[in-house]
Amino acid sequence: MNNMPPITKNLLIINVLCFLATLAFSTHGIDLEELFGLHFVLAGHFRPWQFFTYMFMHAGWQHLFFNMFAVWMFGRIMEQTMGQGRFLFYYLTCGLGAGLMQELVQLVEFWYYGFGSYDQVSLGGALVPMADYLNRWNTVGASGAVYGILLSFGMTFPEERIFIFPLPVPIKAKYFVMGYAVIELLSALSQKGDGVAHMAHLGGMLVGFLLLLYWRGGGGKGSRGGYRSYGRDDNSWDGFRRWFSSLGSRLSALWKRKQPHIDVTYGGQYNRETAYRQQKKQEEEELNRILDKIKKSGYSGLTDEEKRRLFDISKK
Repeated sequence: MNNMPPITKNLLIINVLCFLATLAFSTHGIDLEELFGLHFVLAGHFRPWQFFTYMFMHAGWQHLFFNMFAVWMFGRIMEQTMGQGRFLFYYLTCGLGAGLMQELVQLVEFWYYGFGSYDQVSLGGALVPMADYLNRWNTVGASGAVYGILLSFGMTFPEERIFIFPLPVPIKAKYFVMGYAVIELLSALSQKGDGVAHMAHLGGMLVGFLLLLYWRGGGGKGSRGGYRSYGRDDNSWDGFRRWFSSLGSRLSALWKRKQPHIDVTYGGQYNRETAYRQQKKQEEEELNRILDKIKKSGYSGLTDEEKRRLFDISKK
């Protein structure tokens, strides 16, 4: 744990503590999942903060283990690649996107079946008030954020080979991610009522995908060289990437044309700022060199010094 990047380590700790707290409070008749899980937006128990708190709640040990195993396995690599602040933002944004997708799917289901026109619903032969039934639509788990991490790993290191039980041979990360997406889509279409929020998983991947396309196109304040590790040479997405990443620039240019022109001159601090920019440029060049090496030979191909430099630069 001492060598684990801080954001990944703290995410593991917080999720485990939240799960233990859920068990402890349940012995006193307090259901934390009911308070912090993501309820249907039209249900009486829905609260806005649940969009963030739900991703730290889990339904059981198995649910917690597999999610945290994926965070440990892939999250630590992506944190060292992205940097701490960007990785945390990416994780929470994917989780939020998964929650919004789940709410959208439930809203469509609510309207499609016309639940708003009924006062009760039959469950196992018993009549349950509609308000109580809607409060049972409760989503918990970090799976949406985890699927976003899996996507980022597959897009960053598409040729990296990983072992997946029970497959006897390793598969490339890009096929691993595509396979998971297809399985989730087919499950969402065919396995109704299995208790798994498949569309939320896909929502986390979708939001992560759009965010990565934006970053690799050079978008975002504090972007590191356009975050070139995200397949800038991948021509299959070039058209969409150019449109998506240039959208912000076009809107910004339109806004600037309406603003008065201001000339800015620098004072005596200019030289120090120039030296700082030169240092940042050298760090970005070194970071890009290391990321290119990771893309070619994998994270394990780095020397101890390169791993240390990657970690030190990502903390800044």
